[in-house]
Amino acid sequence: MLREVEGSLLVVKKLNENREVRTSEIATSLLKQLSHFKACKNGYLIEVTKLISIGNGECKFSPQYIVFPVNFLCNFFTPVEGEVMDGVVYRVIGGGVFIKSGPMSYVYLSDRKMPNYSYVLGEDRNPRYVGVDLSRIEIGVLVRFRVLAAKWVEDKYREFRVLASIDGDGLGPVSMNGFDGVDFEMPCSNII
Repeated sequence: MLREVEGSLLVVKKLNENREVRTSEIATSLLKQLSHFKACKNGYLIEVTKLISIGNGECKFSPQYIVFPVNFLCNFFTPVEGEVMDGVVYRVIGGGVFIKSGPMSYVYLSDRKMPNYSYVLGEDRNPRYVGVDLSRIEIGVLVRFRVLAAKWVEDKYREFRVLASIDGDGLGPVSMNGFDGVDFEMPCSNII
C-alpha cells in the first residue's frame, strides 16, 4: 500500500566563496541523504513528492557549514495484511519458497500455504513445487500471493519480513505471455 508521509531532516551544507547556499543545492543534498535511506517502520521510501519548507540555516558546528531543517512529503510502500502482490521466486527449499517483490526481499511462502503443491527435486537437481494441475513454482517464476502477516525487523538489513499465502482464487504462479520455452524457427529465415 502506498501512503504519503510528512518527513523532516537536517541538511548540512558547506558555504561557497560568496557565503551563500542555493535552494537547489539544499534539495539535492536532501535527495542524496535520502538515497542512502532504505526503509523504516513507515515502509520503503519510494519518492519525495513535495518540498514543503526549508528553515533558516544555523551555524552549529563550524562557520563553514550551515544546518538547514527541511520538511517534505514522501511516498512510502508498506506491506499490509490481506494485500495481493506479485513477486519472483529466488530460492526454493523443502519448507517453502522465498520471493522478491518490489523492494522486499524477505517474502516467505510456506509449503503449508501452498495447497495442492508438492515439493519435487527435479532431474537437473533444481528443486520446485509442482501442483496437481502441473503448474510449477520454481526459481524465476512470477507468483501472485496474499500477505498474511508483515513485521518490521530492526536489524542490519532493516526490512519488513512478510509471510505469504497462495490459498485462494487467482493466486499462485502467473503465466507469462510467450511460447513457454518452445522456439519456433521461421521457414524462410535462411533467405535473409
